[in-house]
Amino acid sequence: MKLVSFLLALSILISTASAFTIPWAGPVTSPAATGLVPVASFEGGHRFSAGDYPVVVLSGTYREMGRQYGALMKTELNDEYRFILEGLAKRGYTKEDIRSMGREAAVLYPERQMEIFSGMAETSGLTVDDFLVLYNGPALYLTLPRVSASCSYLAAWGDYTKDGSAVVSRNWDLGDVMLPFVPWHVLVVYRPSDGSNGVATFGPAGTRHETLVNSKGLFIADDNAGFLEEAPDIRPDIVSEFFRLMLDYSDLDGLTTGLRGTRPNLAWIVDVAGPDNAYVYEVTTTEMKPRTGDGVVAAANHFVNESWNMTTPLPDHSVSRYENLLSQAGEAKGSIDAAKMMAIRDVPWENGGATFVHSVLSPDYPDERFSTIHQVVFAPKLMTLSLKVPGRNWQEIRLGSLFGDMSAGRPLCFPGLFK
Repeated sequence: MKLVSFLLALSILISTASAFTIPWAGPVTSPAATGLVPVASFEGGHRFSAGDYPVVVLSGTYREMGRQYGALMKTELNDEYRFILEGLAKRGYTKEDIRSMGREAAVLYPERQMEIFSGMAETSGLTVDDFLVLYNGPALYLTLPRVSASCSYLAAWGDYTKDGSAVVSRNWDLGDVMLPFVPWHVLVVYRPSDGSNGVATFGPAGTRHETLVNSKGLFIADDNAGFLEEAPDIRPDIVSEFFRLMLDYSDLDGLTTGLRGTRPNLAWIVDVAGPDNAYVYEVTTTEMKPRTGDGVVAAANHFVNESWNMTTPLPDHSVSRYENLLSQAGEAKGSIDAAKMMAIRDVPWENGGATFVHSVLSPDYPDERFSTIHQVVFAPKLMTLSLKVPGRNWQEIRLGSLFGDMSAGRPLCFPGLFK
């Protein structure tokens, strides 16, 4: 566990169709009216394309959802797994070395997540051990840059937004070495039949969930804390707990309680939001301190709460991105909606924004460049999620239609969409 925790700490410092007979149970529109194009179906799970982005909608038990995921994304999962193995093999790791690290990391994974892996292994051609590697693949693959940069967050509500409801945004920023993972990005919508919340995740297929929303309008994501602090004992990876937390909690008070009850193995910044408010939680292995604001809150890669009395020098790139985001929000006060938030996120760091595009963060290391690997803008009241990766346009997804009616484990069905 220590070895994998250390590697993860380093990484953050830096199908055939079938017929359907059950009527559509969505609250407003069918996916046909949202711009989703049907691609394939398997055992009650469905794959669509939304512009350039694959969207996979899964329903049932956790093993059943895993089976659907494994079948509908089989090509991407296998290609990504081979890429990770080949990359790590070039650094001297054997296949068994890599699998051993994956098993070590999985000791404290929630059982529901392990059930998903088991289902994926039944239909994808990969094993559970392979999926434990894939889940941690980006963290294991990432070459440690000498400049720590990873992610930023901006949320606005109240007087800052057009209608007073929250609008949330997040950048997943890493070294350019992670750009090969861009083509494997997928929006996965989980609709469990056990009464838990629906959860949607965006990121490389099969990997650890770091950008999540749920069917109750909650949002959670992570930012690098900007310093390395590791717990002295075995504890869960708090990011791997995000999926469980989103399944289980339906409001910000509950989500906060769940976070406080999870003593992490590393220091993190955790970003959360709901329909009417948003917070940043600065988390060490011993304490968690919240931050919010009067209608706006932001985060980059340093702790802002002055009560920490931090002595570690703050990274210039983090302070500037944090201040840029607040400045942009201030200039747009009263007019922020999803479209305006996307425009804010489109501004490169070098031009007064927070988005990296092959950016050099330190003149001492001109060959170490950083890029924003993915972005999301979430409007909880409208249940819309807008996605973007390098080289592609923003794409809005209406999540309300995809979560649909999950009562009694009802499957999601689209009559006539699949032939």
